[in-house]
Amino acid sequence: MPSPVTRFLPTTPLARSLSTQSILSASGDGFFLTGNAVFFTQVVGLSAAQVGLGLTLAGVVTFFFAIPLGRLTDRVGAKRVWGLTALAQAVLYLLWPLASGFTSFLAVTIALELVVTASRSGRGAYTLSVFSGADRVRSLAFMRSARNIGYTLGALMGGLALATGSLSAIRAVPVLTAGILGVNALLVSRLPVLDHVEAPAARGGLFTPSALRNHGFLAMTACDGVISTNQVLLNVVIPLWLVEQTDAPRVLLAWLFGTNTVLAVLLQVRASRGAETIPGALRASRISGAFFMLSCLIVLVTHDTVGWVTIALVWVGHVTVTGAELYQSAGHWGLVAELSDPARRGEYQGAAQLGWTAGSVWAPAGYTFLAINWGTPGWLLIGAIVVLATVGIHPATRAAERHLEQHIGPVEALVKG
Repeated sequence: MPSPVTRFLPTTPLARSLSTQSILSASGDGFFLTGNAVFFTQVVGLSAAQVGLGLTLAGVVTFFFAIPLGRLTDRVGAKRVWGLTALAQAVLYLLWPLASGFTSFLAVTIALELVVTASRSGRGAYTLSVFSGADRVRSLAFMRSARNIGYTLGALMGGLALATGSLSAIRAVPVLTAGILGVNALLVSRLPVLDHVEAPAARGGLFTPSALRNHGFLAMTACDGVISTNQVLLNVVIPLWLVEQTDAPRVLLAWLFGTNTVLAVLLQVRASRGAETIPGALRASRISGAFFMLSCLIVLVTHDTVGWVTIALVWVGHVTVTGAELYQSAGHWGLVAELSDPARRGEYQGAAQLGWTAGSVWAPAGYTFLAINWGTPGWLLIGAIVVLATVGIHPATRAAERHLEQHIGPVEALVKG
């Protein structure tokens, strides 16, 4: 009989190692992200507009390199790429104290985004390969919960640096972040090397079609990317709405993000149950879309409420969009795992990033404009966009299934022979 503590821990040693790595990696990311606005403006000497432009340009570059970097993972090996890019990420953070002005900021930002994209492909291909079935989605859920813990720890460390009010402390943040990420790279290098993960080309990768030819998978990714814009609602639109369109106190924002973190840590594994199959993953996507629409309907009325009613409704709206986040993640893992060509997992990981990257480009400006400028009609349109994506992901998934059934079966027989 498992103890109450072990119920919240991964069941296998490898899953526990990967969860520990997730905490360490996210701690480094969260540490720097908490103070990066101050670092970029007061140390590097940028305006807010320049920071936004640089991040957008880096996102555009990443979009075009996601699939080529995924192909590199399939050629070189998932763990090898993951380990090398984890180390490269740590080294690149050491360049931040040397940055001065927009050009150097843009160069380091683009380099980091490319390295992180390659790292995600390697990490994703490795984890999909080392786990199978229900263990795969459950382990990924534990890893996501662990990342939320890591981000929280990193944010606390970043908050302490900001609290000092010292520019010297802010300048030290990227150096300390590099140290954390260096330990993370060491941890990745110590993960077990598995032949079936490190030699994908030998399993038929040269014979199966590129992920770009799996139009159903690309369409599924696009729909999933729209559903994943719950993060934009969570981190951008609802906070702006609270500040500009409601009478809720701004301190409520801290409670909202705290609630999101706690729920993500405690409920991600539960939300992932059943998502290891395609029907289960589609069900999770439908639940995510429903939570997303419900959040829009709840938050839009807070423009006309007052006092504790506003506070309660905004909080409930944040809880429901957290539900959208948890179930979208679970659905995403199940669909990508089941619809990826086993011989091209790195490339399919790159393709899976396209929808998320595209959503992170258009949704912040689009959703903010609709909600703040259009009010109720804008919120309803945001919800309708996600409902359409939730409906569209079903035929896209079926098309991706047909593509794999048409091309993978004969290739597997060929390789086995």
